[in-house]
Amino acid sequence: MSNMLRARRRLDLLQVVLFAAVLLVVVADAGVTSQYRRKLEATVEMPLDADVFRVPPGYNAPQQVHITLGDQEGTAMIVSWVTANELGSSTVMYSEASPDPEKMELRAEGTHTRYDYFNYTSGFIHHCTLTNLKHSTKYYYAMGFGHTVRSFCFTTPPMPGPDVPFKFGLIGDLGQTFDSNTTLSHYEANGGDAVLYVGDLSYADNHPLHDNTRWDSWARFVERSAAHQPWVWTAGNHELDLAPELGENVPFKPFAHRYPTPFWYSVRVASAHVVVLASYSAYGKYTAQWEWLRAELARVDRAATPWLIVLVHSPWYSSNGYHYMEGETMRVQFERWIVAAKADLVVAGHVHAYERSHRVSNVAYDIINARCTPVRTRDAPVYVTVGDGGNIEGIADNFTQPQPSYSAFREASFGHATLEIRNRTHAYYAWHRNQDGAKVVADGVWLTNRYWMPTDDDIN
Repeated sequence: MSNMLRARRRLDLLQVVLFAAVLLVVVADAGVTSQYRRKLEATVEMPLDADVFRVPPGYNAPQQVHITLGDQEGTAMIVSWVTANELGSSTVMYSEASPDPEKMELRAEGTHTRYDYFNYTSGFIHHCTLTNLKHSTKYYYAMGFGHTVRSFCFTTPPMPGPDVPFKFGLIGDLGQTFDSNTTLSHYEANGGDAVLYVGDLSYADNHPLHDNTRWDSWARFVERSAAHQPWVWTAGNHELDLAPELGENVPFKPFAHRYPTPFWYSVRVASAHVVVLASYSAYGKYTAQWEWLRAELARVDRAATPWLIVLVHSPWYSSNGYHYMEGETMRVQFERWIVAAKADLVVAGHVHAYERSHRVSNVAYDIINARCTPVRTRDAPVYVTVGDGGNIEGIADNFTQPQPSYSAFREASFGHATLEIRNRTHAYYAWHRNQDGAKVVADGVWLTNRYWMPTDDDIN
């Protein structure tokens, strides 16, 4: 009897240990819905006389200056600005050696455009491409010659290569509220090298008659960053500005005049290959975007640029009731390709809250097999939603319950994220909420590269 008793006790102890081990795995794998509660206050737009919207002094002074990458390799930069009083010059002078516009020895000639939108006529919008730039080089540049000259500087990205470090800011749905200003200030304090912007810029369309002066104020607001480092643009739904009731039947009119990038395109920056997709342009089979993405993914060289990052506006995985499943048709169309390509990260906006997923895919389903639940997959990317920039529409505090198994962390707060690539195998991803100190990490995880080191990395 004593032997049987001892055997039974050992069996009971083994069952307890096994239960504890299972419980530990379940708890470790469970997602987190943050219990942080921000102050219950309205999201308020900054007044138009705020200093962040200030028009620069001087007659016809260039304003709304911003830059973006002008080629896929980082050796060209597109400089854009607006002159309000008259056309003026579209010339940009630039130099490695001197910040003095009179001593800048390099010259580029740009173009200009204007547009009318209902009762608004834009200023003169200039775009000028600086070419044959050296990598990792600081350039001074100036424009406004003949009237009021303004000068700025930027540093070109390093030459693409597998172990080249680089830090991206990840921002979306910024708008121009007091919260927006906090988001931008915190990003500046965190010191990124370029911004991957996932759509919804000015929210001009939230104002009566799609008040396009809000496009002007927004561009003056972000100039303090966008004139000094490239912002890679993604078009969102608030860039559509389609208003047949106002006689405005051309989609993306203000955005397309002001921001001279394609709607879908790619850039190679340091050790990253960044693919930008257009959630509000046709992407069905055989469309131009579908054909382009199929060819582009075949061109990705993970030996040269190990990190594959995809930007969209409407999320493919989101457990928030706000804009729920609006990105589903694009996910169905492209997720299989993205998983096959072993993309590392998909960044979205649109939903005004923060969320990060585990590495999951939902590509096994067909119309008869009922396998429609996302599953953990090492080849899949992490999906993050950073539509939490601070816009006038406010926080999306409408997460579904219970938290789905694919969701790793979610919180209804404003903020921004950064992705700091260290080498071909490791990158540190961090999300910063606005209510914390600028450098405080509210959600962070070390990511390992899907091509070079596909480990289980998606638990913080």
